[in-house]
Amino acid sequence: MSTNSDTHVATQGTGRVITRFGAELLVMCGDKTTLRCTTKRKLDNAACGDWVDWQGNPTGTARIDKLHPRKNAITRLTYRGRVNTIAANVDQLIIVSSWLPEPFWDLVDRYLVVAEELGAEAVIVINKQDLAEQYATDADRVALAEYEAIGYSVLHMNTLENIGTDELQQRMRGKTNILLGRSGVGKSSIANKIMPDAAILTANISDSGEGRHTTTTATLYDLGEDAYLMDSPGVRDYAPDNLDAIKLANGYREFKPYLNGCHFSNCTHNHEPKCSVRNAANSGSISSNRYQRYLDALNNL
Repeated sequence: MSTNSDTHVATQGTGRVITRFGAELLVMCGDKTTLRCTTKRKLDNAACGDWVDWQGNPTGTARIDKLHPRKNAITRLTYRGRVNTIAANVDQLIIVSSWLPEPFWDLVDRYLVVAEELGAEAVIVINKQDLAEQYATDADRVALAEYEAIGYSVLHMNTLENIGTDELQQRMRGKTNILLGRSGVGKSSIANKIMPDAAILTANISDSGEGRHTTTTATLYDLGEDAYLMDSPGVRDYAPDNLDAIKLANGYREFKPYLNGCHFSNCTHNHEPKCSVRNAANSGSISSNRYQRYLDALNNL
């Protein structure tokens, strides 16, 4: 991918934000070359993944004139309570866990809530497959089976032996993807496998299983075959911080057939009488494990 803006003959066009650095953005144009742009103040929320219209400047930096409507956006609240967009127009969440550090299914559930809210697909990746025999518990295997039963794809990987890499790349085709997961599960190793040319450094994992950040700025990588990966520590370690009771319940896809059957329209599916969701969990129609994790998440909002 060329990064020389001088190769552009066109004076205007549409492109996609690859990354931003301060007041400037790098935009990928239709011919896969990149263009350095500035943006108007009213468009200063443009983020990695946004589609924009740009206007050339023969004597200086091109300018962003228009931000296209977003399919969705991943946001984070700043310490001042301001909403900051860290990625836009995401098609698929690749939710990474591993057998060491052990799976944290509550966090996987929260990422799945994000996927449902975004209208994005989700793939659950279990990395370090070679450690399954030593560390996977019966409860872990039940959890994975329950995800598959409600329609989520589960993929087992071992980056050391290149197991699962081809299948993951196939699932990424035609989509804009992000990697999510707690520190130490191998997100950097997976990124290195699917885009080795990007030379993402693999974090050293300490005995406690905690990793260290190795990249800083959100960047959109073109993987070929219309597959893209948005990557940065802020994206990889993203945790939803703007959930409420309604968003949480709507993010559990197995709840949806029962949501309109509750006696109270504002039912939280916790203690209220005649709750269809709780009855479904008690009868085994939906996973009681997932329902209990929902209650834990609800109580922690």
